[in-house]
Amino acid sequence: MKKLNHVLLAGTFALACASCSQTGQEANYQVIPLPQEISLTQESPFQLNKNTLIAYPENNILLQRNAEFLSEYIQQSTGYAPKTKAIATGEQMKNAIVLELNPEIANKEGYVLTTTPEGISITGQTENGVFYGVQTLRKSIPAEAKGADILLPTGEIKDEPRFSYRGMHLDVCRHFFPLEFVKKYIDLLAMHNMNTFHWHLTDDQGWRIEIKKYPKLTEIGSQRNRTMIGKNTSEYDNTPHGGFFTQEEAKEIVRYAQERYITVIPEVDLPGHMLAALAAYPEMGCTGGPYEVCPLWGVFEDVLCIGNDQTMQFLEDVMAEIIEIFPSKYIHIGGDEAPRNRWKECPKCQARIKAEGLKATQNHTAEDRLQSYCMTRIEKFLNSKGRLIIGWDEILEGDIAPNATVMSWRGASGGIKAAQMGHDVIMTPNTYCYFDYYQTADTKDEPFGIGGYVPIEKVYSLDPTFDLNEEQKKHIIGAQANLWTEYITTTEHVEYMVLPRMAALAEVQWTQPEKKDFKEFTKRLARLMKFYQRDDLNYAKHVYDLKTDFVPDTDKKAVTVTLSTIDDAPIYYTLDGTEPTTASLRYTEPVTITETADFQAVAIRPEGRSKIANKKLFFNKATYCPIELAFQPSKQYKFKGAITLVDGMKGNDSYATGAWLGFIDNDVEAIIDLGQETEIKRVATNALVDMGSWIMGSTGMKVAVSNDNNTFREVASKEIPAETDIAKKSIENYEITFEPVQARYVKVVIKRSPTLPKGHAGEGKAAFLFIDEIEID
Repeated sequence: MKKLNHVLLAGTFALACASCSQTGQEANYQVIPLPQEISLTQESPFQLNKNTLIAYPENNILLQRNAEFLSEYIQQSTGYAPKTKAIATGEQMKNAIVLELNPEIANKEGYVLTTTPEGISITGQTENGVFYGVQTLRKSIPAEAKGADILLPTGEIKDEPRFSYRGMHLDVCRHFFPLEFVKKYIDLLAMHNMNTFHWHLTDDQGWRIEIKKYPKLTEIGSQRNRTMIGKNTSEYDNTPHGGFFTQEEAKEIVRYAQERYITVIPEVDLPGHMLAALAAYPEMGCTGGPYEVCPLWGVFEDVLCIGNDQTMQFLEDVMAEIIEIFPSKYIHIGGDEAPRNRWKECPKCQARIKAEGLKATQNHTAEDRLQSYCMTRIEKFLNSKGRLIIGWDEILEGDIAPNATVMSWRGASGGIKAAQMGHDVIMTPNTYCYFDYYQTADTKDEPFGIGGYVPIEKVYSLDPTFDLNEEQKKHIIGAQANLWTEYITTTEHVEYMVLPRMAALAEVQWTQPEKKDFKEFTKRLARLMKFYQRDDLNYAKHVYDLKTDFVPDTDKKAVTVTLSTIDDAPIYYTLDGTEPTTASLRYTEPVTITETADFQAVAIRPEGRSKIANKKLFFNKATYCPIELAFQPSKQYKFKGAITLVDGMKGNDSYATGAWLGFIDNDVEAIIDLGQETEIKRVATNALVDMGSWIMGSTGMKVAVSNDNNTFREVASKEIPAETDIAKKSIENYEITFEPVQARYVKVVIKRSPTLPKGHAGEGKAAFLFIDEIEID
């Protein structure tokens, strides 16, 4: 059997079909996630038609169900459903797709898909593996092929997943989604070869799972009377919102997922994010309440009282019912965002600290250790029932429960640390895997969201093992994306946020990194999105937008603009802000811009125009001059570095697009080399204020000048009042004017706001300062 490079597959299949008289629509194994090995022959293809049978071994109920799924999948594309048939061992079939087990396949989720002119076989070590072979076959068939025969290339696919844990998360607490949609969500996981559904069931804004011993959890805790309007405002809609799943409904979801080889991992977040539970049972809080099912988003001081024996009994009782509903190996117990303030003041919690001998150390307070006590006690309870825990990476703060698996969400550092400590890790870094973040930098036409920026390219670029050594990499058991729903109120919005980024994540989870190529992935994605379209899914189409890359050239004092599309569609552009048409300049090579311009570009396809890409460039005396920073930005928000501050491009209201630099430990101190002595009389900059994201503006500016880069003379300074509006989100412009001076070097100091203001969720803690563009005139 001749092995062929993936880029030759289509041409090889065309040659094969040219030598035969078969007619029908062509299948294509260029699916997502990409199989590890595809080998094709030049024999005639197998012709799938309405007379094709799907066969499975007698007395194998799971493979029978796989066969029925495959028949249903084929019907969705072709309109006809092949019949299924049980066959005896050794029975030969023609014009059939045969599902079988083969213990010699090494990986329990691996499969081999073999196609000959006479038929297809899909074999796996387990029924799980066969199911993933079924998914590959399903996605190789055109999404819309009503009534057509399907011509499948002959050859062999050998495939297995890179990671054993391949997850997607759904928060139903902030906004509730019904049973049928949860099933639909699980079907999406199956299509993308995922095997774990992380179901976030309890939070401050709603308790969503029935606990029979504590009926008030759903009678009271599942309903909030109002919800905040917008982001970090004091306005509410006064509209009740609620819903919960009965235990029987949850078991129905578990069964539905199991049929698709997906494990449901429930999350009961503790000891924080418990306001809905406290509203139902106020005696379990440190203050006794009263409490309210929370109508706004954030982190709140009221948490469970760990010093109260009744509280700890409550947690064990809840877990006892949870494990009866969910047979998963893992139970997720959260552990994130639990403020310690109430515990410091609570006599019961302080008594617990004393009784358990919980001592403060250099790195951890006694209250940190109280949280560790809580997590470890619940872990021991779950271990005694044969279960293991997963916790968010905050469980590293204190004495981490010994058998805990860590879910790393605050970047990758927590996961890296946990793997180095020998803990299993699931990577869900927010900078790659938070699907509630915007997926485009141009957010003006996007549904309202939490902020952040995670385009599909960023998702695809994730390598969950990062820079760990080979031994530590073994502890990275997989990756997951999370969908938090504070600002996601409808099922259509859920679909829009996860699709097609879920496809990029699927390839991260399944395909070996050396086989990944984003440009090639986008070609396969175009085929997969036809399935989304056929199934009336509300998927995002940003992948068809123009891709723009603005690269500074400090030598030429210019910016070079490179444009591309996934399908090489014709691109037209203008420099004066007018809307481009086919009569505008045609893009054929990178464009160099050396002066202020209003750049607009569009791809024009037969079926319509893309979204217009636009960027205003503002040239001043600092633009593209050498710049040095005394203190570096936060690693997470360093992006392209100091040049960002003099690249002539101003950021929008999203801090995560790469147009802003974020500082948290020091003020901004920049020295700009104008190249020669130049007359100047004005310095200006911009700061993004997003109080809900812990980002404040500047509290002052200073300007000093020099001709030797050694001795500087201050020429202007300005104090700026610290921001006190905890709901504010804006772009602030600061400028200083002064008597004209001659200078080559200009030092600009932009002062941070030292701490978040009174009334803010992070009151007293450090605030970020996000700066873009230092202008000198």
